[in-house]
Amino acid sequence: MTSAALLLAAEKESAAVTDWAARIGWVVGLGLFVALVYWLMREGWKWRGTLQGDLPELPDAPPEPGEAKLTMSGRYHGSTTAGQWLDRIVAHGLGTRSRAELTLTDAGLDVVRPGAADFFVPAAALREARLDKGIAGKVLTEGGLLVVTWEHGGKLLDSGFRSDHAAEHHAWVEAINSMIDKTDNPTETEGAR
Repeated sequence: MTSAALLLAAEKESAAVTDWAARIGWVVGLGLFVALVYWLMREGWKWRGTLQGDLPELPDAPPEPGEAKLTMSGRYHGSTTAGQWLDRIVAHGLGTRSRAELTLTDAGLDVVRPGAADFFVPAAALREARLDKGIAGKVLTEGGLLVVTWEHGGKLLDSGFRSDHAAEHHAWVEAINSMIDKTDNPTETEGAR
């Protein structure tokens, strides 16, 4: 480069902003647009909750649930209509993602969620447990999510959990599915032939 080109390059500066009213107008307009989108998303969430208003209240854990078979700390990623991993259930706080402490007993599955509504799934309502890769907008690696299918108010729901230690998922699947098998096919009583 010649010295003349360097001199021209050094003299180039950005133009001073002279139209502050237009700049402020654009910033305010963008802010209003973001607020409108947020408000529409919030209204959609509330509308989905209204549409799912026929879902009964969630059961509370019994006072004496029995001895814990398994416990798990992790995250609750939401509940959906069974088999439809994007149809999120938001009624009764089931759509709120949160930390979760799971406890499996003979009485059922107790889900304690700090900052969100706790719920209990009775053993008779459990239908299946499996490993999956996604639920309600949360996608993980294959088998990275514990999905528990249960019945509530005549509707089958899938609830997704991820343990802090993903290796625990297999034990949960086996334990829940063995509970379901015992509930569906009770063994013969002793002495009966």
